[in-house]
Amino acid sequence: MANHKSEIKRARQNAKQHDCNKAVKTGVKNIIKATRQSIAERPKAEAVKELNTAKSKIDKASKKGVIHKNTAARKISRLARRVNRIATS
Repeated sequence: MANHKSEIKRARQNAKQHDCNKAVKTGVKNIIKATRQSIAERPKAEAVKELNTAKSKIDKASKKGVIHKNTAARKISRLARRVNRIATS
């Protein structure tokens, strides 16, 4: 356990930030899952709407530094590719 006052405070801050980051990451995973399900089941218009929501949530997570910007770009790109495929098939 931390011995100094500043170490105790830093440990407290780290625990709080860990919980916040975990919540954001879980939210990103859930919105990606919902978008994939929407792509599989619903018409393209609703899938596009779901994609825009996912883009927003992923970008916010990237902006906060919870996920890396390249990871965010990759996740958005893969979802967009799936949405675009349903238009052609």
